[in-house]
Amino acid sequence: MHKEGERLIPINIVDEMKTSYIDYSMSVIVSRALPDVRDGLKPVHRRVLYGMYGLNVFSNRKHLKSARIVGDVLGKYHPHGDSSVYDAMVRMAQPWSLRYEQVDGQGNFGSMDGDPPAAMRYTEARLKKISDEILADLDKETVDFQNNFDDSLTEPTVLPTRIPNLLVNGTSGIAVGMATNMAPHNLTESIDAICAYIDDKEISIDDLMKHIIAPDFPTGGIIYGYDGVRDAFHTGRGRIVLRAKVNFEEIGNRNAIIVTEVPYQVNKAEMIARTAELVKDEKITGIYEIRDESDRKGLRIVYELKNDAIPNVVLNLLYKYTSLQTSFSVNNIALVKGRPEQLNLKNLIHHFVEHRHEVIVRRTEYELRKAKERAHILEGFMKVIGTQDSLDRAIAIIRHSANPQAAKEGLISEFELSEIQAQAILDLRLARLTGMELDKIRAEYEEIMALIKDLEDILSNEPRRYQIIKDELLEIKEKYGDERRSEIDYSGGEMSIEDIIPDEKVVLTISHAGYIKRTLLSEYKVQSRGGVGNRGATTRDEDFLEYIVTATNHEYLLFFTEKGKCFWLRV
Repeated sequence: MHKEGERLIPINIVDEMKTSYIDYSMSVIVSRALPDVRDGLKPVHRRVLYGMYGLNVFSNRKHLKSARIVGDVLGKYHPHGDSSVYDAMVRMAQPWSLRYEQVDGQGNFGSMDGDPPAAMRYTEARLKKISDEILADLDKETVDFQNNFDDSLTEPTVLPTRIPNLLVNGTSGIAVGMATNMAPHNLTESIDAICAYIDDKEISIDDLMKHIIAPDFPTGGIIYGYDGVRDAFHTGRGRIVLRAKVNFEEIGNRNAIIVTEVPYQVNKAEMIARTAELVKDEKITGIYEIRDESDRKGLRIVYELKNDAIPNVVLNLLYKYTSLQTSFSVNNIALVKGRPEQLNLKNLIHHFVEHRHEVIVRRTEYELRKAKERAHILEGFMKVIGTQDSLDRAIAIIRHSANPQAAKEGLISEFELSEIQAQAILDLRLARLTGMELDKIRAEYEEIMALIKDLEDILSNEPRRYQIIKDELLEIKEKYGDERRSEIDYSGGEMSIEDIIPDEKVVLTISHAGYIKRTLLSEYKVQSRGGVGNRGATTRDEDFLEYIVTATNHEYLLFFTEKGKCFWLRV
């Protein structure tokens, strides 16, 4: 029985599921899993940075307990689990996760072996210097603010970043029905490419790629082959093959493969454990021992080889079966005006430049308004205390007034001042009435008028605004630019069968009945116990060997049929 006055609306369950699920998926897409194309941040990262900005934990202040920062972000802007905030902040501080870290962590923030970070009550954090640039000009009304979840505070909808953050740090996220996976790039190269775009808006993607050559991963490694990079830059999707950086050494009397850089996002400990399993199962042969000799000076994994192993063949087996070679599938999906879009390199640069342009216009308008307000007050000062006579009249009015309100009205009618100017006069300290201070006021007024003229010129002159964007970017490049870490091997392609089969000498025997057999030359010469005949020459009853050929594994064999056709096969 339903109660009196209750209205029940019957709804088809299919329709209800559809609308609810679409609402949910839109919420995940827009406010959780995908980054904004302008500042390259997802809401949780933006809130962590803004929360730290609010707590004043800048790069030149001392570290603050992580729990304090997480609590602040949680209580003010991000009403979800504390682990979601802390995990995001931890990743922002890991040099192997971000190409340019945004948080400066103190304490245990995890490791490349997948070790978890210490609990947030033990660690401390502050902003990195580069994050000051992501938050620069936030107080100058450069971006829109929105109410937080309980309408008690406001938070920025996007940050006015000077860093092309989406390009340089990349991102990955899984939404509903779509995902994003964007590679990190080198800051120096990215800024060169953006400046080239500002100089020529019609520039082709191939020309941009002369500046920004390929992704640049925080863990270094080698980008193997260039086709995937080209696809990713041109279409926003592509598969980039990454290999570890490897060299060969001799340790004692054994050869060893030494790994000094692993592909991006590879868990080093898991990789070593998996390799050990493969060696045990004899999937990978030729390895005698594996050691992890990494320390604070850098990464070093040693694969010691057996005496008869061929280093290149073992290495190719490692590439084939373990994460010494992985692939990074680029899928550039970001929010453009709140809608997910797939973007190529030029689109990414275009949206960043547009954002910077809007920030500069809004910053200039704000500075102009402030300058005009100050000029208005200075004009009032000069009217009232500009000459000895006017100053004496003003002092007389103030002295003979019964209360501040009357004094203000007296000044307004005597000197034709505005309300604001009159209040500023009443707030003046007596020390400002000396001759020297008056000169200062005149000088400041001249300065402000020059500034106003300059700001108005910026607002009326588009080429000048783009020049400012370039100048600010070049300053960033000067401060934070560095060498690229990932090398590019242009010759790389798909691995072929030859890479994992040693090119050894073999003997081919063909019998009268047409049986064909391949035997290693080294084995062929060894007699079995009993010493009758050769290993490779055992035949069936009443069959005998007709041909014996020596060759090497990588050579080709041609077969001619009785119909005159020819087939080939690798030895």
